[in-house]
Amino acid sequence: MKTVAKKKLHSKISSVKRKYVYFFGNGRAEGNAGMKALLGGKGANLAEMTNLGIPVPSGFTISTEACDLFYKLGKRWPEGLEAKVKENLAKLEKAMGVRFGDRNNPLLVSVRSGAAASMPGMMDTVLNLGLNSEVVQGLIIKTENERFAWDAYRRFITMFGNVVMGVQHDTFEHIMENKKAQQNVKQDNELSANDLKDLVRLFKKAYQDETGQQFPDDPYEQLTKTINAVFNSWNNPRAIKYRQLHDIRGLLGTAVNVQAMVFGNMGDTSGTGVCFTRNPSTGENKFYGEFLINAQGEDVVAGIRTPEPLEDLAKQWPVIYKQLAAI
Repeated sequence: MKTVAKKKLHSKISSVKRKYVYFFGNGRAEGNAGMKALLGGKGANLAEMTNLGIPVPSGFTISTEACDLFYKLGKRWPEGLEAKVKENLAKLEKAMGVRFGDRNNPLLVSVRSGAAASMPGMMDTVLNLGLNSEVVQGLIIKTENERFAWDAYRRFITMFGNVVMGVQHDTFEHIMENKKAQQNVKQDNELSANDLKDLVRLFKKAYQDETGQQFPDDPYEQLTKTINAVFNSWNNPRAIKYRQLHDIRGLLGTAVNVQAMVFGNMGDTSGTGVCFTRNPSTGENKFYGEFLINAQGEDVVAGIRTPEPLEDLAKQWPVIYKQLAAI
């Protein structure tokens, strides 16, 4: 009886035409800031910023409605979602002039959660998705930056292993600490390209030991598994407890934001950071934030390295600081 009921539910849900995926890029977006219930806070504001002409990397948002149906259908994608993800992935490739899984001209993406209500740190993110043993070689040739390519790959294995497959972060962190001790360095960014290449090998071995599976080489498999992991993170114990503590009710689920990667870890002429229009601790009406050179966003929030105050950006790169302040 349960199977019959589920089939009927699937048929009923599938018969209603819904828009599950909303694109943003090249100065135009299919959403806006008023669509938080459907696109989540992150997706709605990415769309709004795109429409305002702010230089936001292109991407697409899978709606909270798709997450809701994912659960109603026994953790399966609603009919039509896969086709729309592929269609929007093709639009993203065209917008960025690169191809997903292509060795010579690869597109890498970030995959992030985003609910209508802010739930900081409760759900999951995967960066640098789309890398495999072929693509990393292409990235080295394209960027002429071997260290960057291996750094992005080791980061991806860590995040995918932890977020998607449940491998404890400490598993990778112990390997990293051993490597730094061997090379007599203190910071991750002091490791050489060869060190990072070896870390990729060691991380893949640890992944296989922990999961019983080889690390997936197919970028589309990486993407679908990560989208599922973000959907699943809506009901992880952390997120459920957070919603209880903050009395957050009535939301459909989390949206999933798939966005072209930009890289802060390409060397000493790139970086990452966070900023606020006022000091979030004191309320002082002053442009406030911090940044790291040659890093990715996780490094700022994880406390791996000590960030610099935004005032130092104004001194070191005044043109970049002025652009940021203008935005």
